[in-house]
Amino acid sequence: MIAPTTYLGTLQRGKIALWCYFIWYLVMAGFYFDARPALWLNSLGISLFIGTALVLSILPPAGLRALEKWAVARLFLVPFCVSSFAALIKERGFWVVFSPSLRDNLIAAGACTLFVAATWLCRPRKVRAA
Repeated sequence: MIAPTTYLGTLQRGKIALWCYFIWYLVMAGFYFDARPALWLNSLGISLFIGTALVLSILPPAGLRALEKWAVARLFLVPFCVSSFAALIKERGFWVVFSPSLRDNLIAAGACTLFVAATWLCRPRKVRAA
């Protein structure tokens, strides 16, 4: 098990961006949450359908065991987040992923900024020779 500070400190830009997308999703889903089971079951179904197609599209000759577990998880999580986000924001005045509420956008952007700052603070520092 890797320490959280080590994990954060070694994240590359692409994964930092993915985490920021996920943080934005969580903040907006929290503000616009809808408990209807149909919304979540449909999102889960889309995730299974699209996720399976994505896994099949990148499946190496060595099979599923050759794929990184978190990479496979992301192939299912992304379609789930996209479909549920679209359902949650439908007809609520969003522009792409931005809420009509400045407050909501600032909170989401602030959460992402805090995350990026945490990754920067956790990076190993190079020691300069005297």
